[in-house]
Parts: sequence; structure tokens; C-alpha cells
Amino acid sequence: MSEVNADQAELAKFSALAHQWWDMDGEFAALHQINPLRLDWIDGIRPLGGARVLDVGCGGGILADAMARCGAEVLGIDLAEKSLKVAQLHAMEAQTPGVAYRLVAAEALADESPDAFDVVTCMEMLEHVPDPSSVVSACARLVRPGGWVFFSTINRNVKSFLLAIVGAEYLANMVPRGTHEYARLVRPHELASFCRAAGLDLVRSSGLTFHPVTRRFRLTADTDVNYMVAARRPE
Repeated sequence: MSEVNADQAELAKFSALAHQWWDMDGEFAALHQINPLRLDWIDGIRPLGGARVLDVGCGGGILADAMARCGAEVLGIDLAEKSLKVAQLHAMEAQTPGVAYRLVAAEALADESPDAFDVVTCMEMLEHVPDPSSVVSACARLVRPGGWVFFSTINRNVKSFLLAIVGAEYLANMVPRGTHEYARLVRPHELASFCRAAGLDLVRSSGLTFHPVTRRFRLTADTDVNYMVAARRPE
């Protein structure tokens, strides 16, 4: 497993929480809240209907399932086996059409099936791997020329530390404590550099901000904490 771009402690952490992936009020409640925003943003840039989509780091399948229900043919991949089993079980119980899951690293799948997808999504994953640039490169190889790649992650600065780690994990209990390690958070200019090195053109970005009074997320131009990036592979 040493050659795989994964942190065993991170995989174990998410495996231990796997049973809560589809609990709307559980440890992953925040992901369920932001999922419609992510989905609409992606679908507004590249309509998902009829697209062949790969969801890298799919976890329990929250986004993969939603994209399939938009009419996409979706493959979700992850290295946390328990999370994948939860995703598969949910798809069976909900009778979600057009979604499948596989235990494989993005880099290995890129070697196996380059240029295979119209859309590649990699949401809330880059900050959990030892080498995020390797994942970005794999995503670029997996998408076909002219296809789209979407990333979301967390900025690295004092504000994000206070809000995404101290606030969200230790004060508001929005996500499990220890979910994020500050040193692994990814600044926008770093992600942009990874994308350029992988041959991707940055097209659009958006921030996701949380309102403490309404306790709701919304899309904004503020990328200080949570943010998303849309990139395209040239034809």
C-alpha cells in the first residue's frame, strides 16, 4: 500500500464513520447540506444528463448518487472499503439507476482507463491525501479532451483554521473532531498550480460560506474557507 497515494489513518478515520454517511443529522450532515449547492453548480457548468462521470473519493456516495439521479452514468471510487459498501447498499435500497462503485485509486484508474470520462469530480478529498497534485494529475488524465474536472477543498489561512477547524469541529460540532489537518489544507493558488501542471485550464471558482444564524450554506465569491474550482481539459 506504500505506493498508493493514501493515508491509512485517514482511511481508518472515515471507515469508522462509514455507518453514518446517510444519516442526515449525523456526522456528515454538513455534506448533505452542501450537496445540492455542489450539484447545481456542476450541472450549471456542464449538464450531467447523459454524461459519463467519475467521482473520485466518493465516500458513501452522497454526490455520486445525486449525479446519477440527474441522468449521468456515474462511477464512484474510493479506498475506504467500508464507505464503498455503504454507498453500494444505499444505491440498492434507493434503487438509484446508473451508479456503480469501485475500490481503486485515481492514479491506478488513470493508468487503466485514460480519457474515459466526460466529467470528473473530486470533492473534499485533496486535503486528505499525502500528494494532492498526484490526484489532480490523475483526474486530468481520466477526463477526455474537452471534458470538465471539478474540485472542492478548504483554503489554508488563519480564517479557515478558525472557521473550518476550531469552529466547525470543536465549537459547532458540524463535522467530527480531527477531520481536517491544517497543514494539508490547499490554497487556491496551489490548486491552480496543480491544475496547470496537469494541463487543465481553470475556468471558474466559487466559495461556499456558512451563515451562523440561518445555519445554511450558500455560494459566494468568498474563497477564504471552502471553495470549488471548475477546470477543463483542452480539446
